[in-house]
Amino acid sequence: MPNVEAVVFDIGNVLIEWNPERFYDAEIGEDRRRAMFAAVDLHGVNDRVDRGENFRDTIYAAAEATADWSAEIRMWHDRWIEMATPAIDRSVAALRALRTNSVPVFALSNFGIDSFAYAETQYPFLGEFDQRYISGHMGVIKPDADIYLRLEADCGVAPSGLLFADDRADNVHAAARRGWQTHLFDGPDGWVDRLVAEGLLEVGQA
Repeated sequence: MPNVEAVVFDIGNVLIEWNPERFYDAEIGEDRRRAMFAAVDLHGVNDRVDRGENFRDTIYAAAEATADWSAEIRMWHDRWIEMATPAIDRSVAALRALRTNSVPVFALSNFGIDSFAYAETQYPFLGEFDQRYISGHMGVIKPDADIYLRLEADCGVAPSGLLFADDRADNVHAAARRGWQTHLFDGPDGWVDRLVAEGLLEVGQA
C-alpha cells in the first residue's frame, strides 16, 4: 500500500457518539420512539440540515408538519447536544497524537452549519484539524462522490495517500472507489491499532 500522507476522520461515531435513538429511548421509551421514526424520517430531515439548510427552521418545520410528534421532533434541535455525546476519548487522543507526530489530519463529516458551530463550543478538539470539510458548508453529503473529490482538490494529497475512518460502510466504500485507503470504524481500539500498523503512531501514544 502507498504511504499514508494524511489521515481523514469522520466525526459522528468516530470522535463523538451520535445516537438519537438512544436519546429518544430514554426520553419517551423505545416503543414510542420506533413509532415516531416510522411516522417521520428524522434522519432524512437531518440530511437536509447536513446539506446546509437552517438547523432550527428545518427541524421545526418537520415538527409542525407532524402534529402527533411535534414536541418530540423539536427536541432534535433543542436538545441536540444530548444526542451528540460523549466524546470518544481514545479517538480524540489519536487525533492529537497524530498532530504531535506532524501527520496532517483532516475532518470529513456530514454536519450542519449551525449544529457544527454549536458542537465546537462543547468539543474544543473540533478546532484542532489541519483542514475541515463540513458538509453543511459544502452543500453535499457523504457518500456523494463530489464531497470526496472536493477534499482531494483542496487538500493537496493524492487519493492514495489519504487514510479515511468512518463508521458507515457506504461512506467508506465511496472513498475506496476514489482510491483512498480506508478503515471501517467499529471502535477506537481497532482504529488506533490501524494507525500503529501504518507507522503513524507508536504503541501507547493513544
